Amino acid sequence: MTGIERVAVLVRDGVLPMELGIVHQMFGSAVSADGARLYEVVTCAPEPGPVRTDADFTVLVEHGPRALAAAGTVIVPASHEQDGVDAALPAPVAAALAEIAPGTRIASICTGAFVLAAAGLLRGRRATTHWRSCERFAELFPEVELDPGVLYTDGGDVLTSAGEAAGIDLCLHMIRRDHGAAVAAEVARRTVVPPHREGGQAQYIPRPVAEPGTASTGAARAWALRHLDRPLTLAELAARSSMSVRTFTRRFREEAGMPAGQWLVRRRVERARQLLEETDLPVDRVAAEAGFGTGASLRQHLHAALGVSPSAYRATFRGAAGGA
Repeated sequence: MTGIERVAVLVRDGVLPMELGIVHQMFGSAVSADGARLYEVVTCAPEPGPVRTDADFTVLVEHGPRALAAAGTVIVPASHEQDGVDAALPAPVAAALAEIAPGTRIASICTGAFVLAAAGLLRGRRATTHWRSCERFAELFPEVELDPGVLYTDGGDVLTSAGEAAGIDLCLHMIRRDHGAAVAAEVARRTVVPPHREGGQAQYIPRPVAEPGTASTGAARAWALRHLDRPLTLAELAARSSMSVRTFTRRFREEAGMPAGQWLVRRRVERARQLLEETDLPVDRVAAEAGFGTGASLRQHLHAALGVSPSAYRATFRGAAGGA
């Protein structure tokens, strides 16, 4: 992606101030290697003017729905007043969404997913929302493949995130997808947040029965990240957590929101992306360092995750083609 992209934030009465601030902070602080801004963030509303927040103040929004037409990305934060009421969009919100140009990337934070679902954008797609709203979401939109355990979902042109703080994870993910891991890491560093947060929102959902003294898989995950270049088995990871493979497999999914094998592949893809962006290592060496073993395996996994080859990815985010 080249040039400055407009990110439009569509706010409604009852907007959560933190979510509005997240978008401006994350995208607003993203800069290129030479310090040039990469995004322009604008706030708009179905009707310009004062918009109530869920706090004791309002925000004055100068832009109306027409600002959405020029946006490359539209983000819809939550509204505690409107989300989850019914499956139909309020007329002003529907009219605002109609201004969005075809092909525009659209994302939601928290219960903003109700808006995307009501607009038909999530039909047949995987999506998430705040865990406390999942039951209501499933009732209203049975045609959506709801995943309550993850921090965010990426369907390419439509993305969703879980609770408020998961909006940070989603914004960093989009910045990483647009401009690479180095830019996203710098945004995270400036904001003093991790560039990638482990696990999903499943770990924040209260369990109906307390499990005092239950061991965690966190130490095994941390150890695995330091040894991605070597073959890693479930038995080895379970032993590091002093668990049986069966118990480890169950606990890992509960804490990370996905199976251990899927988690390892994602971490290895991220490691490969970092090496492709920041080094001139041959593709076979990148594959070995990331734990894929061979260049062919790396090509397969990178294409499955990102739709590009290692050389194409390097050319985009490093500016020079690597060996493939």
